[in-house]
Amino acid sequence: MGIFSRLSDIINSNLNAILDRAEEPEKIIRLVIQEMEDTLVEVRSSAVKTVAEKKEIERRLVELRREADEWQRKAELALSKDREDLAKGALMARAKIAEAADSLTTDLGRLDEALAKTNDDIGQLQAKLQDAKTRERTIIARQKTATARLKVKTQLHDDRITDAFSRFDQIERNLDVLEGKAEVLDMGRKRSLADEIAELENNDKVESELQALKAKLATKNQG
Repeated sequence: MGIFSRLSDIINSNLNAILDRAEEPEKIIRLVIQEMEDTLVEVRSSAVKTVAEKKEIERRLVELRREADEWQRKAELALSKDREDLAKGALMARAKIAEAADSLTTDLGRLDEALAKTNDDIGQLQAKLQDAKTRERTIIARQKTATARLKVKTQLHDDRITDAFSRFDQIERNLDVLEGKAEVLDMGRKRSLADEIAELENNDKVESELQALKAKLATKNQG
């Protein structure tokens, strides 16, 4: 079942109101776009027929004017030959053609008005269609964002993740205990001569690297 019943429904439609009432706006906007596209095809198809009819009338008018000119010529010829009866007949025939031409001219005017209205309708329909497509892109983007946020929140509240972090916390506590035991074992122990010399060597190495770094920075700043 369609959203709209006729072209004027689409042109006068309020997309915001339609989407606000919809339980599934992404499906409704797709249906709206489909109906608009189908209607646009139908309106254009109708316009093609109207244009073809207009061209046919224009060709017929050209023929009638040519026939009217021909009867005018014949009436003048008849009068030049003193055949007033034939001249009258020719003028009557010309009058009938003129009457037919007037009728076709009226029809042509109606077709021009119809085409002007159709052109206006197509313009408004295209504007509505563009608006609907813009709304569709917005709805899709919002839906993707909402889905991604829901997925993240679901994962954050996943019991498996909570359990994993609990295990991490327990492992860290166990490591704290092991490190504490190691530190306790070193407490009260006197360092050996080798340990003290090694510490001095390390201090000298660090001091040497520090001085080299200072010299490098000083050279860089002077440059």
